Amino acid sequence: MKAVITAIAHNVPDNVVDNHWFEDKIDTTDEWIRTRTGIVERHFATEGGVTDILVPAVERALAQRGITAMDIDLIILCTVTPDRIFPSSAAILQRKIGALNAWGFDLAGACSGFLFGLVTGSKMIESGASKRVLVCGGDKMSSILNMEDRTTAVLFGDGGGCVILEAGESDEYGVVDSILRMDGNGEQFLYQKAGGSLHPPTFATVTNREHYVYQEGQTVFKSAVKGMADVSFELMERNKLTADDVAWLVPHQANLRIIDATASRMGLSKDKVMVNIDRYGNTTGGTIPICLSELYTQGKIKKGDNLVLASFGAGYTWGAVFVRWSMEKKQ
Repeated sequence: MKAVITAIAHNVPDNVVDNHWFEDKIDTTDEWIRTRTGIVERHFATEGGVTDILVPAVERALAQRGITAMDIDLIILCTVTPDRIFPSSAAILQRKIGALNAWGFDLAGACSGFLFGLVTGSKMIESGASKRVLVCGGDKMSSILNMEDRTTAVLFGDGGGCVILEAGESDEYGVVDSILRMDGNGEQFLYQKAGGSLHPPTFATVTNREHYVYQEGQTVFKSAVKGMADVSFELMERNKLTADDVAWLVPHQANLRIIDATASRMGLSKDKVMVNIDRYGNTTGGTIPICLSELYTQGKIKKGDNLVLASFGAGYTWGAVFVRWSMEKKQ
């Protein structure tokens, strides 16, 4: 049987940072940020790590499903900002929620991480290797932002979400199909210069601010527009979906212009595109689960709806996933 989403939830830190917060720190304005990215505000955590952001979301998802953490047998945590290099944040999350019957791992797919994790978790369900998989996507991007770099500091936020995957009762619903891609030639345009085994932390790497996000914006933008749009259209063609068949495009929230280009390539009107970048910025691994969670809690998706999830991120990584929604909104 196909893997279906049986619960979904999200969480963002309470601390809201609007565009004006940056105006006396770097050479930018609220208008500049809005017109070029679509971002109005984002959330920055004031303490804790990415697992602290995710725990409330997981607890809400478990309550929504009516199960305990002991019922989870696999945790996939998709992030580029783990609490520590080791142990895995999946292990730290397991301890915090009490999922003592679960094994798991971190998945570093950057902005495509949640899609990679969703497909991986689905295959574990379909193979019979797992019964209930917790797939989390989230990042504390404020921990790796150079607040003096106007090309990156204004783009990101902190937040995350999660889904519980289980075997469906039929093949009618669930994770139907996916196209996932990667191209390591994109490394030089979007990466963290130091902090790994290639360039371990030293006084020089810290002084030179090499532990933050580095991005060549225009190069990444052009690749993202083409990558996300093409793969989403290819997924529709492969599954014989027309624009009328698609209830929602749920895209990675990196830039409003990238989202618009993807929707245009798919032939979708704006009322079929989930957008919350204005309120959260780019939460990297958290964007798609946050979008899905908001759509569900607002009653905007119903059982049987066809959803296309699409992303593009560092690596380069990109992909699209076709999901036929299986959950009825509880009143």
